[in-house]
Amino acid sequence: MSTIVASSSSVSGACRTGTRSLSPGRVLAGVVLACLAWTNPARADLRMCNQTASKVGIALGYRDPQGWVTEGWWDVAPKACETLLKGALSARFYYVFAVDYTRGGEWNGRSLMCTKDREFTIRGVEDCLARGLDRNGFYEVDTGEQKSWTIQLSDPNQPLAPTP
Repeated sequence: MSTIVASSSSVSGACRTGTRSLSPGRVLAGVVLACLAWTNPARADLRMCNQTASKVGIALGYRDPQGWVTEGWWDVAPKACETLLKGALSARFYYVFAVDYTRGGEWNGRSLMCTKDREFTIRGVEDCLARGLDRNGFYEVDTGEQKSWTIQLSDPNQPLAPTP
C-alpha cells in the first residue's frame, strides 16, 4: 500500500493543503497535499517523484485546447523524480494512472481514459476498446490552478518530510 503526496509551489509561494489517499490495486482513497520549498521558485513544471522502493510507470491525462489527451509511459525509478510536463501548467486538473512494476498493483481512479502497453499519445477518451486501445481509471489531481505541481508517491510506513 502506498500513498500519493502532491505538492504545489508558485512564484508567489502560495500554497494549499488538503488530504486524500491512494493504495495500489484500489480505487482513489486519498492524497496528501503539502507545500514543498523549491530551489528555483520560477521553475514551472508538472513533476512526479517516486519515494517508494519500486519502479513505477506513469500515464498522464489532461485537457488541452483540442480536447482530451493521454500520454505514457514515464518510468520512474525508486527515489527519483521525472518531469511529466515542462512549463507553466495550463489546466487545473490532471489525471494519473500509475503501475507498480516491482511489487504489482496500481494507483487508479474513476476517470476512464485510453492507454496502450507501449509509449503513447492518444487524443480522445471515448471508444478506447473499439479503437484497439486499453481503458484504465485515472485519479484526479487538483492543482488549485498553481503553475507548478509535484506529485510524490510514498510508502505508508515512510514518514513524510516536514514542510517548511
